[in-house]
Amino acid sequence: MGESLGALKRSHLCGTLREEHIDETVVVMGWVQKSRNLGALVFTDVRDYTGIVQVVFDSEEDETVFDKATSLRSEYVVAVKGTVRKRSSVNEKIPTGRIEILASELKILSESEVPPIYVKDDDDVSDDLRLKYRTLDLRKPHSQSVLRTRSWVYKLTRDFFYDEGFVEVETPMLNKPTPEGARDYLVPSRIHEGSFYALPQSPQLMKQLLMVAGFDRYIQIARCFRDEDLRFNRQPEFTQIDMELSFVEADDIIAINERYLKMLFKEILDVDLNIPFDRMTYREAMDRYGVDKPDVRFGMELQDVSDIVKDCDFKVFSGAVEDGGSVRAIVVKGGESFYSRKKIDKLEAFVKDFKAKGLAWMKVKEDGIQSPILKFIGEEKAQQIIDDVQAKRGDLILFVADKNSVVYAALGNLRNHIADEMDLIPEDVIAPLWIVEFPLFEYDEEEGRYVAKHHPFTSPMDEDLDKIESDPANCRAKAYDIVINGDEMGGGSIRIHDSDVQERMFKALGFSEEEAMEKFGFLIEAFKYGAPPHGGLAYGLDRLIMLLTGEKNMRHVIAFPKTQSASDLLTGAPVELSEKQLEEVHIRVIEE
Repeated sequence: MGESLGALKRSHLCGTLREEHIDETVVVMGWVQKSRNLGALVFTDVRDYTGIVQVVFDSEEDETVFDKATSLRSEYVVAVKGTVRKRSSVNEKIPTGRIEILASELKILSESEVPPIYVKDDDDVSDDLRLKYRTLDLRKPHSQSVLRTRSWVYKLTRDFFYDEGFVEVETPMLNKPTPEGARDYLVPSRIHEGSFYALPQSPQLMKQLLMVAGFDRYIQIARCFRDEDLRFNRQPEFTQIDMELSFVEADDIIAINERYLKMLFKEILDVDLNIPFDRMTYREAMDRYGVDKPDVRFGMELQDVSDIVKDCDFKVFSGAVEDGGSVRAIVVKGGESFYSRKKIDKLEAFVKDFKAKGLAWMKVKEDGIQSPILKFIGEEKAQQIIDDVQAKRGDLILFVADKNSVVYAALGNLRNHIADEMDLIPEDVIAPLWIVEFPLFEYDEEEGRYVAKHHPFTSPMDEDLDKIESDPANCRAKAYDIVINGDEMGGGSIRIHDSDVQERMFKALGFSEEEAMEKFGFLIEAFKYGAPPHGGLAYGLDRLIMLLTGEKNMRHVIAFPKTQSASDLLTGAPVELSEKQLEEVHIRVIEE
């Protein structure tokens, strides 16, 4: 049974003691990292969130305290009183390595069973075990550091935006379900039988209403929920740094956020970002990199060779161009020797995940050109391609031929994959980039109609207003994403504040006037009474913390994350409910 603290009061944190504290009487509290019984002496490392300090229990100093210390085990919670003294065997690996505490009093506040995972950073345990025993995992120094960095980002964010005149407003968690975007998490109402709330995918409509309400500048660190398939950098519940501003255009929002990111990277990483950041249109990003979140820290850009191969005898190439698609290539410098035929087969399997039918290749070797398509296109055209893409001896050229959306996705993601495999990405470079002029619409083949690329409230560019109905495929939006090192960190847009334009947008998306009122009537009604020009941006905070801490998996920057299947291994959620609980919310589960 654990002892009480009694008269002991903590005087110092474990990791803060130094040589200047020698001869002081101190009290530290924490967990036992390890304890070593050497007969007449017990050496115990005591850990709290600041670090570790060595405590010595000497049988000649106090036999009662010493006897109690012999029972100490890993993860026992203790309070120790003692005198700081110079350490005989210096440990330069830890900040407290020049001192130790000679104990005069010990209280065992709580005992621990043998932990199922080690509480140390290099334990190499599986992610599932880390999540199941998350409280132990969070005791690790690195886990503590990540979440404390996250906390520091919260403070810096609030300080910055408060100084810029923003007001923090909490928007509701129980909302009306939205018809566009990802699937909602639905919450049944007990009082309103058969009716449901939805957890917010974002505070989008509420923050626009705050602008109509005259708050001018809004900020919120907001919890959001999306019932979608998970990846390593997605979670069903996540956090946004959400903002909205009135009487602004895109340049105003971009300028504020460049100052914010400059401050954040300086404070957290001591990195000086140069502002303004580079900008690139969506069209240029797709043509050069194949994705709308390009990693510009390395080359290997996409190159269009359609004009060269459009009339060649290789039907995979000529047919793609004839059908309105394209043939594009990337040049892998030094790839001729790095990628064997077996490795190229794996690259082909990789692009098929992005709906490509195959991957053509050409090696520029010392003794000539090696390629399975050489017999179809001929030496002359092959050399023309090599000259056009500026390939050299030792290079590998990779081709995808298909409709443009497939070519972009396949080569854009292949480019990133190869850079990772060949270690081409400089880790010490931060490359922020704004992607602008996104399409306002994108065609949904499953639904057979155009849908909003971002959401239905994004404003078209002024010069494209006449294209909303007549040419939606080429209608551009006042939308912008902030991309850093190939990851989208946030995105936003200028919103539609003119009710006539909003009505045209709803019609273009296939909403009748009645449907628009049913789904968004509260917003449409509010706009009748004077809506200011407004726009905003939201960061994926979890992704931002990943970048700032160097973590590769979003789970590790969230205190209590879910698994790939949206399960909580710590608590066992989600769970089945009792019949009584289901009856209260008027739900019946039908077994198939």
